[in-house]
Amino acid sequence: MNVKKKNIIIGLLVLTGLMVYLFFFGKLFSFSPIIIGFEKHELTNTIVYTQRGMSFSNYEKIDTLIPVVEKFHDLKYLKKPEIFLFVDSIGYMRRSLSKARFWTLFFNSRIFGSPWALKDARSGRISLEIYLKHELSHSLLHQQSCPIRARKYPKWLMEGIAVYSSNQMGTSVYPDKSETYRLIQAGNFMPPDYFRTTKEEKMRLELENRATFIYSEFACIVDYLITTYGKNKFLTYMKILTKNNDHDTIFKQVFGIDFDKFLIDFKEYVVNNENPAKRNRTAPN
Repeated sequence: MNVKKKNIIIGLLVLTGLMVYLFFFGKLFSFSPIIIGFEKHELTNTIVYTQRGMSFSNYEKIDTLIPVVEKFHDLKYLKKPEIFLFVDSIGYMRRSLSKARFWTLFFNSRIFGSPWALKDARSGRISLEIYLKHELSHSLLHQQSCPIRARKYPKWLMEGIAVYSSNQMGTSVYPDKSETYRLIQAGNFMPPDYFRTTKEEKMRLELENRATFIYSEFACIVDYLITTYGKNKFLTYMKILTKNNDHDTIFKQVFGIDFDKFLIDFKEYVVNNENPAKRNRTAPN
């Protein structure tokens, strides 16, 4: 065997070993078809993977969240959502593509929970049920799309639906509807199209907790759409976007108004009313 062929074989072996490591223990773990180091718990509606050495017993409670999420969205999961719960912070950071408490991968709709999220849930700082319903909303919508369309789904709307449908406003550090409206009245507003673009960081907001305000703002926009146009029309808009990413065109077709004009109307409503949060709200169901 000549030196060139030997080097090629060595290179391929090294590359194969690296890929195996990345899929099992590294940053490609979330894509891996084979799960190592976790115990699998297949339930009626979900599959929960818990990292070995973890003490967890609320499997049935998690399983009951699926019908609730499906009912609000008027959609069904195409496959059981997979939820991965970590107990080891180092292992989580090594495998996870995000540092968030919880996150969902658009490519395969898998949900990942960090050790600190579970610790915060045990201490009562956050609600595990609410956070999981938030991520299950993402997972459900991702399953309705191909990976390309799922990635292009309007990010502000994805978060607004998740916060609204999980009743997350007013819990933990998320401002409730009244406080969000007050902050908008004070001049704070994140244009939805700026969210997760280079423009977002350049947008000045006078806030103690920028991220949670933005999420609650988007939930308020969802709330306003549902209250103004009805939930059925909103769901039509939400579902079409899983198959077609031309947001502004679809918005105009469904609601009969340009998206930019709608945002002006929404901000004017908030700013010009003393107690806008008292407006009737359609409860998530």
